[in-house]
Amino acid sequence: MIRNILFTVVFFLGIIFISIIFLPSLIMPPTVTLMGGKIMGYWAKYCLRIFLSVKINIIGRENIVDDEKFFIACSHQSMFETFFLQTIFNSPIFILKKELLKIPIFGLYLKKIGSISINRNKTTKENLGFFDKILKIVNNSKRPLLIFPQGTRVLSEDRPKFKKGTGRIYETLKIKCQPVALNSGYVWPKNKQLSNNKTITVSILKPISPGLDKEKFINLLQNNIYSELDKMN
Repeated sequence: MIRNILFTVVFFLGIIFISIIFLPSLIMPPTVTLMGGKIMGYWAKYCLRIFLSVKINIIGRENIVDDEKFFIACSHQSMFETFFLQTIFNSPIFILKKELLKIPIFGLYLKKIGSISINRNKTTKENLGFFDKILKIVNNSKRPLLIFPQGTRVLSEDRPKFKKGTGRIYETLKIKCQPVALNSGYVWPKNKQLSNNKTITVSILKPISPGLDKEKFINLLQNNIYSELDKMN
């Protein structure tokens, strides 16, 4: 319990400190702001290691697409991946709930780095042009798009069906998909106590090429990620 409290206090104080230090970046080029995001990713890693004795094992780096545009589809079990994946990939572009943009200061950072917002479960004019917006942003950026096909954080043992919008994104972008499976929920679960002396495994799977039917793509992506998670657990 003490280790949990120490981790939580020190980690979030560090995030606040980094956010304050990088305030001037809001009037500077986005690359400076993105540097702050990477630092937060490393901060998460070191806090987990120091306070909870948690190791991070990254496998499959050789599968990372490095010669063409791609988007990342990652399992989502905790806050960990929203921070740490920035240390592996080139400052991913996040798709997030529009409510997050209203968070003081932090919301300004999310806007600055080009995050794509959406009103969940609502039909709005903005949502109707959502996929065209994604296509335009990805085409004009060297950064990969990062999506969480499950839609939200889930418990490590849960296996919900992937959201249909994942297939629509694949169909719209017509670029490779980089699947990522990770078991962060065993250490940093949603709305539960953190665990210590464990290993978070981040598995970067072989990319899926464009051109498949979107339903076939979702099934393939879901099977690949869940099969990998089953091996970890």
